[in-house]
Amino acid sequence: MTPREVPTTHIPQAAGPGADVLLAELLERRQQLLVEISTLEHRRDRLQQDISCHFAGSCDELSRRVQGFQEYLVGALQELSDRAQALELTPQNVMVQPSPLDHPNPTDPSQDMGSTSPFLADQSFIEEMIRGFQGTPDFYAPPWQLRRHLEASHGELLANWLVQQQGRGAQNSLGSRSHNVLLGAAAIAVLTELYGDQLQTLVLASTPERLGQWRRGLQDSLGLRREDFGPTANGISLFERPDALIERADRLESQDRLPFILIDAAEQVVDIPILQFPLWLAFAADSQELAMDDLDSNPL
Repeated sequence: MTPREVPTTHIPQAAGPGADVLLAELLERRQQLLVEISTLEHRRDRLQQDISCHFAGSCDELSRRVQGFQEYLVGALQELSDRAQALELTPQNVMVQPSPLDHPNPTDPSQDMGSTSPFLADQSFIEEMIRGFQGTPDFYAPPWQLRRHLEASHGELLANWLVQQQGRGAQNSLGSRSHNVLLGAAAIAVLTELYGDQLQTLVLASTPERLGQWRRGLQDSLGLRREDFGPTANGISLFERPDALIERADRLESQDRLPFILIDAAEQVVDIPILQFPLWLAFAADSQELAMDDLDSNPL
């Protein structure tokens, strides 16, 4: 072998096969990556499809639950109405415990005992108060008077709930908890003017966060102190469980007090015993509001 044969034959024969092997490996790796990319894209499309179907299904389910809740309330109120009509046939020797709202307002001796609604005789006074809420807010009003502005449409809902629904029944949520709290505060202000210290408000919301929003909103809207809230407070009591609220309301009635029950929009079921009390206001949220509230309560 001559010295000139080394660079022309031996070195290319050693380098050529190695480059071919490397190129083959790169091509094989490229093919594997293309397969993996295709697989990942397919999984991505499947995941997006599943998410879309699941969200739509969840909305449908929430919508059905809200619709069921509203139908439940209508049926329960109809049942109570039928029972109330049947009481007119009760013999006089049977003792029936009256509701506090069956008695005329002590401050208004002209109240008509035969009125359909216990608030009918006070309708003009109630409407005048509500119109006052729609003017310039009085941020320095005395405690238990509304210090915030109330929208005209919300004032109409409040007047309808008091006069037409006789202070008991459900209303569609106003779109947010803060708006619902403000309407509840306006109702408390009107009822406090009518019944004074006899009234006690009970708020039902299933989580401490939601109760905290109610407490802060009512405190701000009515100019209250922290001492006005709590399970033993004489002003507003907050409850996470309906059984505890019902027990408290029963005890208040036995003490000749008047419980006023406010039910948060996130509560999708109203316990039957609550319907027996003379004053209760439940907010019914739609599926979109319930979904947003769940996201706020359980952030990712």
